[in-house]
Amino acid sequence: MKLYIWRHPKPLAASGICLGQTDMGVHPRKLKRLANQIERFVRINDLPKVIWVSPLQRSLKVGQILAQRGFACHITPDLIELNFGTWDGKLWMDIPKQAIDEWCAYFAHSTPYNGESVAQLFYRVEAQMENWSKARMLEKNSEPILAVGHAGWINMAKMLADEQGVPQTATDWPRPVGYRELSVLSF
Repeated sequence: MKLYIWRHPKPLAASGICLGQTDMGVHPRKLKRLANQIERFVRINDLPKVIWVSPLQRSLKVGQILAQRGFACHITPDLIELNFGTWDGKLWMDIPKQAIDEWCAYFAHSTPYNGESVAQLFYRVEAQMENWSKARMLEKNSEPILAVGHAGWINMAKMLADEQGVPQTATDWPRPVGYRELSVLSF
């Protein structure tokens, strides 16, 4: 199975924010720019006009624009970003260094912020990949999946595609993909 996944456009006022499931808006021009980019890619590569998005507006609104242009838009909460719990939406500089150090010390399984662990995100991404793969097999459909997702989710999907396990330390965590960047993954 092949997955084409774009990271959402940069949200408004997101600089320095611990941004997971906080539902921040995006400038309409940036949303339209990504929708145009996806539409052009689909046309050039003769791909199906079907897009998967998360329910967060920075992903969802791109799907809604594409739906107005004839795409089938599927919303799945499994595409949502890591849940940072009480840290979500706060400035990183306002989160106590000791709390971040504790999280990093037990990176894979720690949830000191009462959110979701990195391992939980990994298994959620893995489950979504399995769901897509099973659906493709049942439908005897070899078409790729197209999606608009979030940096943490995309990082985990890349690790799965590369047959890596749950990152155990913060240094194992890759740099995030750029806003509106396309990642092509095979499973």
